[in-house]
Amino acid sequence: MNDQQHAADEHGALGDAEYTEFMELAAEEGFDPEEIESDLAAAGHGPLPVLAVVGRPNVGKSTLVNRILGRREAVVEDKPGVTRDRVTYEAEWAGRRFKVVDTGGWEQDVLGIDAAVAAQAEFAIEAADAVVFVVDAKVGATDTDEAVVKLLRRAGKPVVLCANKVDGPSGEADAAALWNLGLGEPHPVSSLHGRGTGDLLDAVLEALPEAPQQTFGGGLGGPRRIALIGRPNVGKSSLLNKVAGEERVVVNEIAGTTRDPVDELIELGGVTWKFVDTAGIRRRVHLQEGADYYASLRTAAALEKAEVAVVLIDASESISVQDTRIISMAVDAGRALVIAYNKWDTLDEERRYYLEREIERDLVQVQWAPRVNVSARTGRHMEKLVPAIETALEGWETRVPTGRLNAFLGEIVAAHPHPIRGGKQPRILFGTQAGVRPPRFVLFASGFLEAGYRRFVERRLREEFGFEGTPIHISVRVREKRGRKK
Repeated sequence: MNDQQHAADEHGALGDAEYTEFMELAAEEGFDPEEIESDLAAAGHGPLPVLAVVGRPNVGKSTLVNRILGRREAVVEDKPGVTRDRVTYEAEWAGRRFKVVDTGGWEQDVLGIDAAVAAQAEFAIEAADAVVFVVDAKVGATDTDEAVVKLLRRAGKPVVLCANKVDGPSGEADAAALWNLGLGEPHPVSSLHGRGTGDLLDAVLEALPEAPQQTFGGGLGGPRRIALIGRPNVGKSSLLNKVAGEERVVVNEIAGTTRDPVDELIELGGVTWKFVDTAGIRRRVHLQEGADYYASLRTAAALEKAEVAVVLIDASESISVQDTRIISMAVDAGRALVIAYNKWDTLDEERRYYLEREIERDLVQVQWAPRVNVSARTGRHMEKLVPAIETALEGWETRVPTGRLNAFLGEIVAAHPHPIRGGKQPRILFGTQAGVRPPRFVLFASGFLEAGYRRFVERRLREEFGFEGTPIHISVRVREKRGRKK
């Protein structure tokens, strides 16, 4: 590895010279170097570590999540089973940022909706870097708790045991009894009152990795991974068969035929790609039978492993809430994005007119994504799919040198200053691109930048540097008043 590559590993996307210059500029503007190191590390080393909070129903998982977040986010109700879907939040403790996944209660040998809840909790464990296992210390370890312990041992993830509902010294003995679970020290906590949560979070930080390795990207070698996603019966399997040139996947008029993702190595344009055909994501997932529910989770897993998401939309029908939600999943996952409108050959002029209006209205937030109009049945315009994927990947991996970026930001601030609010006018002082795949920027400012101005900056970044087919993440670090150095 050469010095420049080593420097890029150490400081996100920055080389040694850029990094030194950047830190000197930050110090002059009054920013804390340690905070900047933390920001660059968080932005430049891929996704944040993930902590899953699991346990049987009604042990206080959502209350604990709210306590970790320091705000009321997760739905809390005094009856079991209120949380059904996995819900992800961003948290911070002792200067370290991480994601918290709140899950529904896990129960063994259950059917229907309960099986679905159990499936998504199992998936949360599989996808997490560490797990907080919540047990009701007043009740003690139940058969279901013992089953969760077996699940956790099989997963092999670091586990922090939370003995919840210990409201005072009298409950310490109840907590100590949970040593018998064989998961190490039980941390006595009262999620409701906050007692013991600090010690619990200290243990969580020890269990979480500093910065997880990305499990995707061209740097790892091998074929680029493409996830075909979309709601049921939009033609994902037909599309895969068409690009493969043969019947590799079961195609059926019945929606939801595909349950498990099917990886296919397919050569197109002289390049081998790995296509992942996934089960359709259904609306109101938490009301499904267990198998379909788990299929939607497998779809999310395929998206996590992919570099590019090709979202298939049935052009013969109105763009639905499901379609926009699936696109949001791909964007939130930070994947390169291509939108393919299938069944284009069936549209008349009137439908095409209305589809364009729907795209303008419903997909304005992803107008940067390459678009292809295809027919999985006839093969129409299939040759346009690979160039669109390549364009999206190029945008996903685009890197703007710090010097050029700051010259550009200076032009923006001069030509379009932030609106004055409360007698003050916040200013972007400088910035850097701290990571790629997707592009991640850290801007340092003299005051809070409104969401509208951030969107304006993103739009101008796209106009200037391209970034076609990729989401852009922009975080802003505001200089503290006391931090200004003379």
